[in-house]
Amino acid sequence: MNPLSASPSLLPISASVKKALEVVKRGCDELLVETEFAQKLARSEASGTPLRIKLGLDPTAPDIHLGHTVVLNKLRQIQDMGHTVIFLIGDFTAMIGDPSGRNVTRPPLLPEQIKLNAQTYYEQASKVLSPDKTEVRYNSEWCDPLGARGIIQLASRYTVARMMEREDFTQRFKKGIPISVHEFLYPLMQGYDSVALKSDLELGGTDQKFNLLVGRELQKEYGQAPQCILTMPLLEGIDGVDKMSKSKNNYIGVDESSTEMFGKIMSISDTLMWKYYELLSFRQIIDIEALRSEIDAGRNPRDAKVLLAQEIVARFHNQAAADQALADFEARFRDGVLPENMPEVQVVSHGIAISLVKLLREVGLVASGTEAQRNIEQGGVKVDGQRVDDKALALARGQYVVQVGKRKFARVTVS
Repeated sequence: MNPLSASPSLLPISASVKKALEVVKRGCDELLVETEFAQKLARSEASGTPLRIKLGLDPTAPDIHLGHTVVLNKLRQIQDMGHTVIFLIGDFTAMIGDPSGRNVTRPPLLPEQIKLNAQTYYEQASKVLSPDKTEVRYNSEWCDPLGARGIIQLASRYTVARMMEREDFTQRFKKGIPISVHEFLYPLMQGYDSVALKSDLELGGTDQKFNLLVGRELQKEYGQAPQCILTMPLLEGIDGVDKMSKSKNNYIGVDESSTEMFGKIMSISDTLMWKYYELLSFRQIIDIEALRSEIDAGRNPRDAKVLLAQEIVARFHNQAAADQALADFEARFRDGVLPENMPEVQVVSHGIAISLVKLLREVGLVASGTEAQRNIEQGGVKVDGQRVDDKALALARGQYVVQVGKRKFARVTVS
């Protein structure tokens, strides 16, 4: 049992603990249970023993994006308070597949895919966390040794009724959408991670709340003091609609070039910008509020967006790269200068010309013909600097500079 959480006596909450709570709660969706966590902090302060703070990520894709850094930033803030941060790579649970928010069974990943993805995860996370103060673990350490007998015993500690309280399971059951038995194992195994690590606080997105609560309940079953739970809002992607996701192509990767990262941040809406400030910026809240007041009073929102873009780029690259990204951005969009590193693509036309819609798809500037047509309709496509509004336009053989939106360019040779 974790001695920091076991004592039933209540300790007074000092000014430093109150300050720590303010930092922890900034931008969060929910802290469960706040009074319990205040006591954990107070006992940690009194004993000099750090709390154990856990974040688990399944390596379902090779790259980490800014959406992931919402919880990583919070983890770093708590790490800077002196607590033990556990960065848990869910190599075992990734083979099950997280059903959170899914309306169909998620295909499990192959071990080879998981291993490849996991190789880059911590390297990228180290751009936010302090590597020498981070405990890196893989949940296969304790999940593999459980074996069939251990997993059956674990499953006996949680009921089907409790599992069906989960909204996505309930909705799928009502609609007759299949739920595979192995999907019930995911929250159980994630919860068992908290038991194995003796976690005091677990972080996650709002879509992870059920899984985090399972961990809290399993700790009680195993005689441990239950972890507290901190959920962070999900960050919308640059489209301002869906959760940031590589599959939605609305993400900003932490390993992207400074120019690409800067341009993507500048492309978000003025409204979404403030959520990015709240969840991604390290500026003091009072400074963000002062900046927002200036914008409300008539200052150009672009100025605030530039400050945000420079802060993010400097964090993942350096200040010189942030300054250069701003200069490149202004040259490209204010002065009409084309990017130097424009990809050069050759497209074969099987007739005297190729349709612009097909060309945009083939060179990778859009994901589909529908997206190409939508961009043309919205005035977002240019050929040699001229806006195109004809969806039926075809390009004869030759060389063209094709642009989609503000950031996607290609020098295309039609042959």
